[in-house]
Amino acid sequence: MRIDVITIFPEMFEGPFGASITKRAVEKGILDIHLTNFRDYSFDKHHHVDDSPFGGGAGMVLKPEPMYRAVRDVLAKSAAFEGHRRVLIMDPSGPTFTQEKAKELAQYEQLVFICGHYEGFDARIYGLADEAVSIGDYVLTGGELPAMVVTDAVSRMLPGVLGDAESAPTDSFYDGLLGYPQYTRPREFEGQSVPDVLISGDHAKIRQWRREQALLATKRWRPDLLEKAQISEKERAWLDVQGNIYAEDSKNHP
Repeated sequence: MRIDVITIFPEMFEGPFGASITKRAVEKGILDIHLTNFRDYSFDKHHHVDDSPFGGGAGMVLKPEPMYRAVRDVLAKSAAFEGHRRVLIMDPSGPTFTQEKAKELAQYEQLVFICGHYEGFDARIYGLADEAVSIGDYVLTGGELPAMVVTDAVSRMLPGVLGDAESAPTDSFYDGLLGYPQYTRPREFEGQSVPDVLISGDHAKIRQWRREQALLATKRWRPDLLEKAQISEKERAWLDVQGNIYAEDSKNHP
């Protein structure tokens, strides 16, 4: 997959993209990352990319000309991906990014991220993107951090990126549920023991335990996710019973 990031702060990506899983994906040739500074596409000698807003107001607004020139140049240089790419503008006006969206974006061969800064974009810049994407209902300094978050989440979905083929399907939110608790050595630590089922060698029981724990964790911490999660009627009935047990236990042991 080719990743293009259009930003005035390309240096921000050197650390996150130069370490850990993303770095290994680049070294394996699974990810091909390109950083484009749209300041290089400004018209004047001072390389201005922003200006004061029409109508007045605080802050500065990104000008359309440099961004249009930068995006069009990136798309022209990667014309081979036409029809297999998605242009994303990182903006809080868009739908909140989810694991399902990460799976969807992982199907494309190229993702182009438009990262704003300052007070916002000239409204005409939105016409360059296929869609807007937000990572949450809060304000950040620019679109660079959201672009890093989306890239990280999407890259985990690509074949060969993770060392274990089972790692992505067992991530939290992959199937709409939170993850199950995990343990490693030592078996005993400060009076806390690893559940016996995990060292039983019975893989069917281990899978069942993990599924049940994921369901319980989701019901306790993010019950809203259960409305859309892929769970059976039998599991929903089991969860109702467990929820009643937990509520009664909490009442008796505050």
